[in-house]
Amino acid sequence: MAAAASSSMAATAVLVPRIPIAVRITRCSALPPLPPRFSTASFSSSVKLVPESSRFSLLQTKASEETSIDASDLFTDLKEKWDKVENKSTVLLYGGGAIVAVWLSSILVSAINSVPLLPKIMELVGLGYTGWFVYRYLLFKSSRKELATDIEALKKKIAGTE
Repeated sequence: MAAAASSSMAATAVLVPRIPIAVRITRCSALPPLPPRFSTASFSSSVKLVPESSRFSLLQTKASEETSIDASDLFTDLKEKWDKVENKSTVLLYGGGAIVAVWLSSILVSAINSVPLLPKIMELVGLGYTGWFVYRYLLFKSSRKELATDIEALKKKIAGTE
């Protein structure tokens, strides 16, 4: 009995952490602790060393043509296009309005996402509309032609050629 007690005490002594009590960190988290890290020496037998030259030869590709863009050419093109614009204040106003619209829409989307059930309802509405659109315009050949003519008419209306 004394031998069993001493062996169980020895087993519990092995399981006690070796961190001193003064150094222990108390964590207030509901997450379980991470498993201990293993040293890389225990995995060295399964790692296959590949020479560096053969590793990088697989990743090398050759470009068929040069596609470098010179920054000075880009700036000169932008300056020429900006000089051609007649009403610069309108362009700046529309650009600022677009930035404000994107900012407000991101605020609106985050507000909708904060409501518990609304994002799922919006996903269902989106799926339903997508299904309807596919059935109405993409499933049959005649409806695809109708969609193409509608798009062309809209392009002409926007371009002002109609």
